[in-house]
Amino acid sequence: MAYINGEWLETTDQENVYNPATGEVIGSVSIVGANETKEAIQAASESFKTWRKLPGATRGAYMAKAVEIMRSRADELANTITKENGKPLADAKGEVTSGINYLEWYAEEAKRVYGDVVPASHEDKHLMVLRQPVGVAAAITPWNFPFSMITRKIAPALAAGCTVVLKPAPATPLSAINVFECFHEAGVPAGVVNLVIGDAEAIGKEMTSSTDVSKLTFTGSTAVGKMLMRDSAATMKRMSMELGGHAPFIIFEDADLEAAANGVLMSKFRNAGQTCISTNRVYVQQSVASEFGDLLARKVSELTVGDGTKEGVDVGPLINDGAVQKVNEHVQDACSKGGKVLSGGNIIESDGNFFEPTVIQGATDTMRIATEETFGPVAPIFSFETTEEVIERANNSRYGLAGYCFTNDLSRAYEVMNELEYGIVGINDPTPITVQAPFGGIKESGTGKEGGKYGLDDYLIEKFVSIKTN
Repeated sequence: MAYINGEWLETTDQENVYNPATGEVIGSVSIVGANETKEAIQAASESFKTWRKLPGATRGAYMAKAVEIMRSRADELANTITKENGKPLADAKGEVTSGINYLEWYAEEAKRVYGDVVPASHEDKHLMVLRQPVGVAAAITPWNFPFSMITRKIAPALAAGCTVVLKPAPATPLSAINVFECFHEAGVPAGVVNLVIGDAEAIGKEMTSSTDVSKLTFTGSTAVGKMLMRDSAATMKRMSMELGGHAPFIIFEDADLEAAANGVLMSKFRNAGQTCISTNRVYVQQSVASEFGDLLARKVSELTVGDGTKEGVDVGPLINDGAVQKVNEHVQDACSKGGKVLSGGNIIESDGNFFEPTVIQGATDTMRIATEETFGPVAPIFSFETTEEVIERANNSRYGLAGYCFTNDLSRAYEVMNELEYGIVGINDPTPITVQAPFGGIKESGTGKEGGKYGLDDYLIEKFVSIKTN
């Protein structure tokens, strides 16, 4: 399936879309490859010539119209997410709200792409810095947030004056189609937004090799991100990469343990643990580790697992059987190295891809789960003694996306905040993400930021102009 230059393109090649909760086919889409991607890039390149010159308020008005349409279709959009992704419907509705909020925010930010007047060192010169759109932006989005990841990338690009060619994840193409239907209905000019669904390798190679693509933004695994960066080196593209994570969640003995346990529930088990900022390592101070483990295990055992379309479901399926097997391997490895399962720990036999929400006490740094991103509903509890120790262990990761800390000691909170090597830190806050703030990591968790005024920067270039008057 492709949406190129304002028109939908159907092909004879079809791929089915499956519901991970039931294994049922919920639809099919036509797929495209290199040739269609070239056409999309060319359309975006041509439309960039006019889109970039429109006043920010005019670009914002198109985006605001798309926001209006998305809000009117919010229930439909959420249902599509749940059917192809599996997350509970309440979470899907939250994702739709978040995704729309990003588009609405940048519809306003389109008016605020400011430059600078620089004080001159000579009386006969005037110095300025112009901020202009970088050009055509290629975007590749993941399956775990199939709606909001698209709007979070497209919104700042359009606001800055860029045009877009987007490739969504193969597991969740229907949400992408829904988004582009809304842009089409909003009357966004032909070629400004383009969609290509199909062969990942063929589409990716066209995006990375094309000299007409000036910017590439990607959310996904670190391994794929590195490959895209290598492939883009020849054309010196600007890159934004939101990659893997391995978030530590630190709980000190002075923390409100009830609040901390609820925080782990929200961070770890949302979307069945399939989020890049999901808690991967729960560090609990030794004096309260046993008490906290029992508390968390009790809460986790009360979670309802099932088809996200059903009432009262807290945790949906994993995206596919491969994800289930990976989670199971991590749990088995932890158990073989001394970990004790306090709750869950098993694959749920069904037609879907379900794994029991799991708590493991006595986790150690020798376990795979201590270094590999599980991307599933497993909370391993590590114990620690001192602040210095836990900061060192928390930072001992090649990832640096998000970290969390629960404490009622203000001095300790400031110390942890400053010392954690992560792009996002939540202090007594398991859900720190918001549209007006920057989202992004350091180390091998990526480069660039999404969200707030900071999200515009990667779609803009700075042009210095010096005018001599005499």
